[in-house]
Amino acid sequence: MNSMPAEMSNHSLIDYLIMSSDPYQHFQIAHNTDGTLTRYMRLPKTKANPVASPGDPVLSKDLTLNAQNKTRVRVYIPTPKLSSNDGIRIPIIIFYPSSAWVLLNWDTTLVHLQSSKLAYQVPAIVVSVEYRVAPENRLPAQYHDAVDAILWVREQALDPNGEQWIRDYGDISRCYLHGSANGGNMVFFAALEATGMELEPLRIAGNIMNQPMFGGMQRTNSELQNYGDVMLPLCAQDLAWKLSLPEGEDRDHWYCNPMVEGPHTGAISKLGRCLVIESRGDPLIDRQQEFATMLIRHEVQTEVQFDPLGCHAIEIIDLEWANALVERIKRFIVEAENKS
Repeated sequence: MNSMPAEMSNHSLIDYLIMSSDPYQHFQIAHNTDGTLTRYMRLPKTKANPVASPGDPVLSKDLTLNAQNKTRVRVYIPTPKLSSNDGIRIPIIIFYPSSAWVLLNWDTTLVHLQSSKLAYQVPAIVVSVEYRVAPENRLPAQYHDAVDAILWVREQALDPNGEQWIRDYGDISRCYLHGSANGGNMVFFAALEATGMELEPLRIAGNIMNQPMFGGMQRTNSELQNYGDVMLPLCAQDLAWKLSLPEGEDRDHWYCNPMVEGPHTGAISKLGRCLVIESRGDPLIDRQQEFATMLIRHEVQTEVQFDPLGCHAIEIIDLEWANALVERIKRFIVEAENKS
């Protein structure tokens, strides 16, 4: 690291620390001359388990979402549901795992455990979506993949030869979109797109955004105070947006900063019930609070749940918080269905 200049303003110091940090090292990636990334991070992976073994609480299977885009879904179902003859259908949660736009983690053990817990404890069918990553595929490719997943669920439910778990056990009138970090960003934009589509009998009953990832050119207080966040330091945020936004766009593009006016603004008031989960230690909390305020201003039924501790994507490193997140989602779904 270069020596620090002797005199600096507070904001200049933050800018210096951002430039002095290495976001490529944080993400364990290298930028290739052809514009692609080499990804060195090797997180533990778990294969799907479509056939029950004694004691398995949840089964899962991998299926093709879009062959051309090389995307897949992993579908989870509580094992007791397969042996139940009660005829009661369960909700469907379409889950967009976090990736900071650039990482490959759809089939990691972490995402597998998150999805399995959701499926068993809600209970619900969970459709975890593998979407394309940047910079090989820049936004809005990820939003297209998110909508593909919604349409795929609808198709499976209505096709006599569709995926059996969704067709026979899922209730497509009770679909929920759920995402963490950039996955929460995807929930917002997929839900906006869905407001203009003919999806019946599928209905999006709620949108769950856990610490959604938004940004902007003007630094917020929480970004300046938490610039060294262990999961998403400010330098890594900047790089993630640089690699994912359309070429030539800055962080005030509406994909990153939906609080600015854009082609999406007119559809916000059409959104269904939303849950926004925030954590005080998240450098993005100011953005998230501004986002929730925007939803309320557009008269979207919005529930905000605030945690006084934590960091960005805290569920990855704190098991207690991860379990609490599942309970929050379960409660949101139960309350939504009691009010419907």
